[in-house]
Amino acid sequence: ATRAGEEEVPGRGTASGSWGRRSRTLSSGTALAREEGSSEALADTRRGGASRTMRAEKIFKLAKGFRGRAKNTIRAARNRVEKALQYAYRDRKAKKREFRELWIQQINAATREHGVKYSEFMHGLKEENVVVDRKILAELAQTEPYSFKALVDQVKRMKGIE
Repeated sequence: ATRAGEEEVPGRGTASGSWGRRSRTLSSGTALAREEGSSEALADTRRGGASRTMRAEKIFKLAKGFRGRAKNTIRAARNRVEKALQYAYRDRKAKKREFRELWIQQINAATREHGVKYSEFMHGLKEENVVVDRKILAELAQTEPYSFKALVDQVKRMKGIE
């Protein structure tokens, strides 16, 4: 398996340093020649090469847009992608909390314009069996003030506030 003028070095391929054509030994002790057309695919799957490459491509795809080595070296990219996924999970929960806070503030501001506190308004709606969530109430307060006022008036009548 040597070319003209090259001598074979045991376990290292040829003396000229041609790394493309060297023999590898698997854990079972079988020598596998790394040549084009040989059983290279078999060697890759036994050592996890093909699947490892596919996993690395998946990580690099998720690491697109990261800065520095976090986008192109597997160890740094894996760490940054893992942390990014943790942040994403955490922030999906935080997003729901933040929007609920915002809707409560908007409803509170709108009900106080009509002389009712937020807590009284929500309690009154519950007593009247009006099932409208905070997101819709906040939207009503902004886009349809007359409809929102009708709800506030209904609560006022029930409480006897007018």
